[in-house]
Amino acid sequence: METTGAGEDMDGFGNSGNGTTLTAEIRRVLARVDAHAARATGKANPAGATGKVNPAGATLAPIEGPATAPLDALVACFSLTAFERDLVLLAAAHELEPTTAARCAAAAGDPERAYPTFSLALAALADPHWSALTPVAPLRRWRIVELEDESRLTTSRLRLDERILHLLLSSPYLDARLHGQLRRTPVPDALTPSYDLAASTLAEGWTQASLVELTGGEPRSRADIAAAAAARSGLGLYAMTAADIPSDPVERDRLARLWQREAILLPAALLVDAGDLDRDQRAATESFLAGAAVPVVVSSEDPQGAERSYGARVAVPRMDDEEQLGLWKGEFAELDLDEGELRSLVAQFQLPPHVVRSAAATVRRRLPHEDELDVAELAWRAGLDEARIGMDELGRRIAPQAGWHDLVLHERQRSVLREIVAHVRQRATVHQEWGFAGTLRRGLGVTAMFAGGSGTGKTLAAEVMAKELGLDLFVIDLSQVVSKYIGETEKNLRRVFDAAERGGALLLFDEADALFGKRSEVKDSHDRYANLEVSYLLMRMEAYRGLAVLTTNMKSALDTAFLRRIRFVVDFPFPGEDERAGIWRRVLPPQAPVKDIDPALLAQLTVAGGSIRNIALSGAFLAAEEGDRLQMRHMLAAARTEYQKLERSLTPTEVRGWV
Repeated sequence: METTGAGEDMDGFGNSGNGTTLTAEIRRVLARVDAHAARATGKANPAGATGKVNPAGATLAPIEGPATAPLDALVACFSLTAFERDLVLLAAAHELEPTTAARCAAAAGDPERAYPTFSLALAALADPHWSALTPVAPLRRWRIVELEDESRLTTSRLRLDERILHLLLSSPYLDARLHGQLRRTPVPDALTPSYDLAASTLAEGWTQASLVELTGGEPRSRADIAAAAAARSGLGLYAMTAADIPSDPVERDRLARLWQREAILLPAALLVDAGDLDRDQRAATESFLAGAAVPVVVSSEDPQGAERSYGARVAVPRMDDEEQLGLWKGEFAELDLDEGELRSLVAQFQLPPHVVRSAAATVRRRLPHEDELDVAELAWRAGLDEARIGMDELGRRIAPQAGWHDLVLHERQRSVLREIVAHVRQRATVHQEWGFAGTLRRGLGVTAMFAGGSGTGKTLAAEVMAKELGLDLFVIDLSQVVSKYIGETEKNLRRVFDAAERGGALLLFDEADALFGKRSEVKDSHDRYANLEVSYLLMRMEAYRGLAVLTTNMKSALDTAFLRRIRFVVDFPFPGEDERAGIWRRVLPPQAPVKDIDPALLAQLTVAGGSIRNIALSGAFLAAEEGDRLQMRHMLAAARTEYQKLERSLTPTEVRGWV
């Protein structure tokens, strides 16, 4: 009869000839169990095992090389004692060696106790100590070994955590209990120089403390920088949102322990995206981060509380024009774009690296199917598409259709509008090639104020300029910007300007006097904070590099300090009779069926362009309802309705000669 001994080959486990495989270590521990059983029963083979042990189905495949490397890593990472190491092996044996159950029952002297227990480990294994299974000891703190029934410490079955079992078998993976909460963040192929420096600073911060902070930019850029920093530290990176951190303390502690164990085993760092959180979520996040003992990067748009200690606090850097130019050159290297065209793109768009890569991929995808467009135009359109992301939720986008022929203004106003267009169109030449960006440094944005009564053409003029420049027109809803809560207006303004600075949009603040009024004399705290809002706006206006148009009906209500920071001010006067006649000619489509419509007579109505459009449209609907051609009587009825809305009465002079 052959008995299993410490020096025999266990074919189902793998080659143990060098004594360094997991198989050999498990066999060594089982030999101690057999020895304890022999002492208790006086039998050489109390489990009745004969011949070589070969688990059914070859549960554990042969392992090449130093098969105990994962076990040794586990011991080193969690500072396990020799007894705790053997206890792990005993629990693993029950999963991998079919004879373990019989051996444990024999050693315990109880056929019902055919599994590893703490009492068996204390009796059979070397150098036992009671503290091995205390809740704060590594085996239970890190859920390496679990008790089937925690109320029976010594007699309950010891189970090896499934994640640890697969680790010992060289099949590591992210614990399934973390799936859905964590996602792997890939390392970017390359970083721009400023992002690369930020990643190095972040990695250095982890040598000082487990927590580092990364702020600013947008989430993808922060993730790229964090992933690069983790790779330089020899770590992977997983990400989660702070909103997913459990509010229940028990669940939160379970998540923290599971992750910290994973961070040690993988190894990996964690990115916590701390976006807009309510009070309870913020408290849960603070508690989760307070116990962090492994590398964590807190990612957010704004810096978090200064009371927490960070190894480093890094802001996503803003790429200058030359760095942006290098980025665009690299991504569009295979496409036919000269440096002048690239500089025009850089002057208009401030896009993060991954967005520029996406725009280049879009151009390559569209190029074979759009022969009528050149590469420069395709690149411009791709930049527009990418820049729109993030703006739609902040304002109303208008696709510009109106041209210069639709705008009825004096030549004085038209010349100023064309000058504004030239300032935007030639920014690449003046700022970059001629070097004005280096000497002026700030206040490079093109900002205009359109002042005039309602319906005088301010919004139409902005649309005309947007079409001329190939930009989108975004009308900002001031009701979504101004807030009664302290600090919220500044936050909303910052979101608007930050999104607009990506480029691709003409930013229109309609009726801006509601937001940009005169700074008031400070009489109470409300006045003080209202003035802070204006001061913040003035600061952003100076730093803003895009094109913003502000409209107002009351120019006199604006702060003079604010007006000084506006490059162009265009007054839109109430249209005279000749201008009104021109507007009437433009609003009546050539294909509309008309009879005896006289724009000169219609121009006698003393209304602005907005009301003219309303009257023309209403008159057309009245005529269509009658099944007749559009006539002056229809216009008269529509004019009466419009005047009632304006709380005015038609005068005989205005309708003289109509009928």
